[in-house]
Amino acid sequence: QVQLVESGGGLVQAGGSLRLSCAASGSIFSINDMGWYRQAPGNERVFVAYITSGGTTNYADSVKGRFTISRDNAKNTVYLQMNSLRPEDTAVYYCKIVLPVRSVWGQGTQVTVSS
Repeated sequence: QVQLVESGGGLVQAGGSLRLSCAASGSIFSINDMGWYRQAPGNERVFVAYITSGGTTNYADSVKGRFTISRDNAKNTVYLQMNSLRPEDTAVYYCKIVLPVRSVWGQGTQVTVSS
């Protein structure tokens, strides 16, 4: 059984910053990609960023230059540093880890950016 615990969401003013964390625990032998997705009210869940086991990163165009994804393999944790936040970044943010045989999603953490 693998579980993900997300933290770091909250309410912030436009232009502010937040740092999300997602820690994996349980029967984990190795983690491939780790990523973040978000879902705004009435919209589908969309890709935000991912990082491979080797440290290669990729970002959605909407967050490039503002968000930074990183991981701590020793802690099985992935982070998302979000700077210069905008009201349109408001969403529930979900982490996802890719294991050798399946993927696991976190429960989501709310990020609200006020104008």
